[in-house]
Amino acid sequence: MKTSFRIEPFYLFLNLKRKIRVWIKFIILFFMKLVLKNIDCFYDERFHTICKEDPCLDASWHYHPQYELIYTSKSNGIRFVGDSVSQFFPGDLVLVGANLPHLWRNDPSYYKEGSEKKVKTVVLKFMKDFMGEGTFKHPEFASINQMLEQSKFGVCFGKKVGEKFHDELIGIVDLPQGEQMIKFLHLLYQLSLTEDRQVLSSADMRQYSSEPSHRLDKVIKFISDNYADNINLQDVSDIACMTTTSFCRFFKRMTNKSFTQFLNEIRVRNASRMLLEDNITVSEICYKVGYNSITNFYMQFKQIMGSTPKDYRKTL
Repeated sequence: MKTSFRIEPFYLFLNLKRKIRVWIKFIILFFMKLVLKNIDCFYDERFHTICKEDPCLDASWHYHPQYELIYTSKSNGIRFVGDSVSQFFPGDLVLVGANLPHLWRNDPSYYKEGSEKKVKTVVLKFMKDFMGEGTFKHPEFASINQMLEQSKFGVCFGKKVGEKFHDELIGIVDLPQGEQMIKFLHLLYQLSLTEDRQVLSSADMRQYSSEPSHRLDKVIKFISDNYADNINLQDVSDIACMTTTSFCRFFKRMTNKSFTQFLNEIRVRNASRMLLEDNITVSEICYKVGYNSITNFYMQFKQIMGSTPKDYRKTL
């Protein structure tokens, strides 16, 4: 009896020791899985590819800490980058800097019921350190670093540049993640060497505050959908739920433009798109985009586009 009494605690000790080992193994495996999951999430934040095939590329006027290289393969419309308002067509390639507000809106015909118009856009979203912290500070990548610095204004590449890299941009989405990063680094280097590019925004419009942009979203959508109507300052102030004085200050701070200047750019950019069609006269276009005076239309068009509507049509 005495012997069994002495041996039992020993076996209890061994059994407890085995249980502790099992728990240690479980904890190690558990935390190993968590670390791997966190690495995957970190990777997605640093570099991510998206292929969009739905109209209205962006849900709202927005900004984020990542850079974006946006390539439009199919569709057209108006894009807003900082204080820039421009058309986009197939082959459009734009680099948007970190925290730079932007919005792509398709032509209104894309939203009509039963529309069969196709959309295809590749978006490459990345952090500046996606290849490692300080990578682009090395002399070998000076041209890329310069281009990324320039992108705080938004950078638009020439149509021939978009055409040249079409296959690479479309194909990168289907590559394994490692190949995507290598391919993208090479693509950035090639783009940094081209001189066929121009900045879009006339001022540094980067945002760092957490101020909600829903008011501006509503206003831009309202103007984009109703530019052909006789809309005025009171209309958009009511949309934003602000007095006209407060709205003017708010809109100028957010877009670097007055409401009237912004409305004229929307109208003129849409007019320039219509000039591509041969079966519509300049006078008809004038009234279709919301102007009641041919003289005013010509003046605004020349101020924004640098030529008269008739001269612009001849260059197309």
